Amino acid sequence: VQLQASGGGLVQAAGSLRLSCAVSGRTFGSYVMGWFRQAPGKEREFVAAITWNGGTTYYEDSVKGRFTISRDNMVYLQMNSLKPEDTAVYYCASYRGAVITTNRAYYDYWGQGTEVTVSS
Repeated sequence: VQLQASGGGLVQAAGSLRLSCAVSGRTFGSYVMGWFRQAPGKEREFVAAITWNGGTTYYEDSVKGRFTISRDNMVYLQMNSLKPEDTAVYYCASYRGAVITTNRAYYDYWGQGTEVTVSS
């Protein structure tokens, strides 16, 4: 499975961005697709995830109500009401399974990051 994230950029606080993750390779079976982020000097943290059938989503508390994860042939992260603390490199990731976990150790496949900068 190969993942490629895109859509990052510079945005003012309260603005919006939509990140995309292209998925290719052997994607048969059930996969969980997730987004993580890593701010400078901090550990990579879970943001959101969705099951491959789209039936279940899960969000980190600080993004609930502001971010929405969705998928069709790609995986998206719609980010609204952005805050400076959302500034980070965002990564899409996946693993084969049907139950969402926030533990990055379970995610086997990672895309390159896309940088999001939110100015105050």
